Amino acid sequence: MADRIVGVLVLLLALGYGLEASRMQVGFLSDPLGPRPFPYIIAVLVGLSALWLIFKPDPSPTWPPARFWPVLGLVLLSLVAYAYLVVPLGFILTTTLEMTLLSLLFGARWWQGLGAALAFTLAVYFLFTEGLGVTLPVGRIFG
Repeated sequence: MADRIVGVLVLLLALGYGLEASRMQVGFLSDPLGPRPFPYIIAVLVGLSALWLIFKPDPSPTWPPARFWPVLGLVLLSLVAYAYLVVPLGFILTTTLEMTLLSLLFGARWWQGLGAALAFTLAVYFLFTEGLGVTLPVGRIFG
């Protein structure tokens, strides 16, 4: 039953995400492929995953042990903070901090988490800005 409830919630999330993706403004002279298909691809994949959860649920799902719930709560809070801080602080700084925090929460050493977070952030930044032509926020304090 838990998988089906999660599946319905994720399906609603995918539908909302797809609806918001349809409202995305793309420049008139942009590449015909451009950044527009990417959110649709994600919405379809998330929707298919949700349908899998709804129609093929795990017959005996297991929940994480109680000691993981505070960590999961911190992950959720950090993602909400990330959403609010990405515009004022910029994508690179905010994403590096978020990825470092997530690495620390899941047991990485700080220097490993920071290094991996910075590499991941820079790779994603250049993929989106150079590869897909999507402008990511540089931050109000830097720009």
